[in-house]
Amino acid sequence: MSVIEGLSHIVLTTSSVEKYESTVQFYSLFGYQPISQVGSRVLSNEVSQFLPREEKVLHLFGKPPTQDITIRIVLTTNANEKEPLPEEKDWRLEQSSLVSATKNIVDVESILESINLKYQKYTYPNESDSLVAPLSADLVHTEIYTHDPLNNLITFTNKPIPISKSIYPIKPISPIKQQDISSSNISTEPKTKKKRIGMLTSGGDSPGMNAAVRAVVRVAISRGCDVYAIYEGYEGLVNGGDMIKKFGWADVRGYLAIGGTLIGSARCKAFREREGRLNSAYNMVKNGIDALIVCGGDGSLTGADVLRSEWPGLLDELIKEGRITAEEAAPHKHLTVVGLVGSIDNDMSSTDITIGAVSSLHRICEAVDSISATALSHSRAFVIEVMGRNCGWLALMAAVSTGADFVFIPERPPASDDWESEMCEILNKHRKLGKRKTIVIVAEGAIDKNLKPIKADYIKELLSNRMKLDTRVTTLGHTQRGGKPCSFDRNLATLQGVEAVHAVLRATSDTPSPMIGVRQNKITCEPLMKAVGLTRQVAEAISRKDFRRAMELRDPEFSEDYAAYIETTIVNDETLSKNKCLRIGILHIGAPAGGMNPATRAVVRYSLNHGHTPVAVYNGFDGLLQDNLRELSWLDVDGWAAKGGSELGTHKIIVSDLDIGMIAYQLQKHRINSLLLIGGFEAYSSLVELNNYRNQYPAFCIPMVCLPATISNNVPGTDFSLGSDTSLNAIVESCDAIKQSASASRRRVFVVEVQGGQSGYLAVLAGLAVGATNVYTPEEGVSLKKLQLDINHLIRRYGEDKQGTSSGRLVLRNECASETYTTDVIANIFKSEGRGLFDSRTSVLGHIQQGGAPSPTDRIRATRLAVRCVKFLEQYTSHPSSSEKVVFPSIYTNTKDSAAVIGIDGAQVIFTPVADLLSETDMKYRKGKKAWWINIKELVEILSKWGKFILSFLLI
Repeated sequence: MSVIEGLSHIVLTTSSVEKYESTVQFYSLFGYQPISQVGSRVLSNEVSQFLPREEKVLHLFGKPPTQDITIRIVLTTNANEKEPLPEEKDWRLEQSSLVSATKNIVDVESILESINLKYQKYTYPNESDSLVAPLSADLVHTEIYTHDPLNNLITFTNKPIPISKSIYPIKPISPIKQQDISSSNISTEPKTKKKRIGMLTSGGDSPGMNAAVRAVVRVAISRGCDVYAIYEGYEGLVNGGDMIKKFGWADVRGYLAIGGTLIGSARCKAFREREGRLNSAYNMVKNGIDALIVCGGDGSLTGADVLRSEWPGLLDELIKEGRITAEEAAPHKHLTVVGLVGSIDNDMSSTDITIGAVSSLHRICEAVDSISATALSHSRAFVIEVMGRNCGWLALMAAVSTGADFVFIPERPPASDDWESEMCEILNKHRKLGKRKTIVIVAEGAIDKNLKPIKADYIKELLSNRMKLDTRVTTLGHTQRGGKPCSFDRNLATLQGVEAVHAVLRATSDTPSPMIGVRQNKITCEPLMKAVGLTRQVAEAISRKDFRRAMELRDPEFSEDYAAYIETTIVNDETLSKNKCLRIGILHIGAPAGGMNPATRAVVRYSLNHGHTPVAVYNGFDGLLQDNLRELSWLDVDGWAAKGGSELGTHKIIVSDLDIGMIAYQLQKHRINSLLLIGGFEAYSSLVELNNYRNQYPAFCIPMVCLPATISNNVPGTDFSLGSDTSLNAIVESCDAIKQSASASRRRVFVVEVQGGQSGYLAVLAGLAVGATNVYTPEEGVSLKKLQLDINHLIRRYGEDKQGTSSGRLVLRNECASETYTTDVIANIFKSEGRGLFDSRTSVLGHIQQGGAPSPTDRIRATRLAVRCVKFLEQYTSHPSSSEKVVFPSIYTNTKDSAAVIGIDGAQVIFTPVADLLSETDMKYRKGKKAWWINIKELVEILSKWGKFILSFLLI
């Protein structure tokens, strides 16, 4: 296969006239039209056979959002014949030579049946990943696998792209007619003009912008478009010239790991005036740009929409001034604008998170964790100011993640007029409990209920004068914008960049400018100006002192996280002295995972505030049998928000490996009347066993819940497990360093082994974040054919690299991807087949993937889910009156719903009875049967393998 200007050009070689003609006939059935024929067959007297003197080029003309595709069929004597795949084999497991997305999947099946061609058909009626909504009856994901006459495996699907949120309807639109392949009156000119897309970043920079640029450039090229990078934001658009540059595939190499924006951003006053926008229109027309993708905040996106609304008038004015001709303007009758939200503040409505916000939170948490150490050493107080303008997201999430003692945000100012005394009283309580440090986080836009600004220096004076604390102020400033993007922002920006290109290709003059966002863990495409309008309503609500409305306009988790923060931070003296209602046993089971300690801290704090007794069981069920238990106090878990690993200790011994009767006895002995299991598949399996023994042991007839915490993210019932985000960041950080080493060594490929058990989650998501050449997972396995394809790609790419400038490349392998093709074996194959063109090394990341401080995302999830877990235990509890003494077993429940797994479904927290999850569990391979992330693996290859034809879109 060869590729020219991003257009896939597939070469098929045939060794006989019969195969040649049947191949032409086959592809003609599906809409391919002959556009040229070279040579003719001449009979050789010496060998009495046809000489290889003929080739025919077939072209599939696409119209938006479909893509053109060209196939060159060559008659030659040295063609390699393939063997068809065995019928009993699952053809989905093999590499397809061509994957075609079609609106007429029913007609495809009809054609195959009419020519008696064998095929395999698969439907996925219940498919629902993180990027798509549940499918309706007429929107069923269907795949058909068959062979062309040369035995190439061909796939037809009605899913536009692997991560698409749309499915073509499963119904015939129009019958497919066989093309007249002998016709010579076919135009060789393409029916649609190649799309030219401009990409700019504007406003304040944010980590992840470069990942968005990379995704836009590479996906656009793979879809047959030209992409132009516009340097310095709108300033480059106004000035034109060298500030508008056509980008190729290699121009965005290395972009993923770099913070800020490499194509620059600048405030541009000229663009705010019509004259500046007139110059912008002129430069776009002269460069043939008819679509604009803008990554920035609400001001930047508003500016783009203004340009679009004025576009017809701007063109008319340019024609009148003689700067462009009517012929030049004709192809640019309307301008397509698509917005990506790049902002560390996370202040845009209609999206749950913005590009760069999570990376900025990483910087803040790293700083606060460091400050906490010196605050503890000197028993000091620190007031830390963070960015956010009118949005308190960074401040609130930093407070949740670091266990800060108090937080000020603009959406929820202190309710009291005398908030100063209220704050000092709360901080004094913490000091009386034994805390040696005090951390107060204040958003730069913080206000009181009367809209008076609350400044860090004023808080410092209060703490110094009223509480006599040695207090310091730290303003983090622009350090919050810097540094590498975290794995979350890299993947978010990549997925949104992919969707932005698709939004451009499907846009019409009637559709409003869209903004690409994410809601409920699904990529969304909503009207841009609607989102901007809602965003501005937040500031308006605050100015009206309507703080309830301001909270509603934030993402759906904002209010819940605020409530969880209050419940786990502010000491409630009344409930601390009450009779204890629940004795909650807390166990860590399985391998350690970031988030176990923050979750335990939240359970302890919330439980104490609600009159319960949290009981730590050390070293899992083995520790329970050894009476290794202790009641935890408020101060015992202080500082656990930032601690990795497991302070309680983990053990992989599960219930089925122990004496079940002794476990029941120990629960009775220690009066444990509710149970929280924090861990991975071992914790889930233990809950299954305990639930199964309820009929035999009343001690298990108590509310029980499993909080998934495992880096493998393999527990059924949840999209995300605690620790998986922390592990992803550890992998990404290591891979960045490895790639740097590989680049410095020149022409070196690293095969990096990552953990995950039988789940390829870590490998796939990390592969997307680091730009891996390929990812090997247990779900797909490894074959010689796949290795050969990757070797061919590496040989081609290294062969095309300029001398002395070759970059390092990575291939990620899950530890259980194959028993035969180990990490060492794959590296040796690469090295041998590279034949000196490139070298190969291995890197086994091992247990560094389980260590380190938990990421802010895992800390926030841990806090929110832990609070929900205690509420769940309360829900299935019959509370005795405050005058009664609790005697085990005062709580008795054996309903199915009272033993459940807590999970995240999109952005919703759900509880699923463990009995109902068994049908969704693959017990042999220790994972859930559903994997929302599985289709992202295809995107890893699309974005890394230039020239790899993955998708064509049939025009039928």
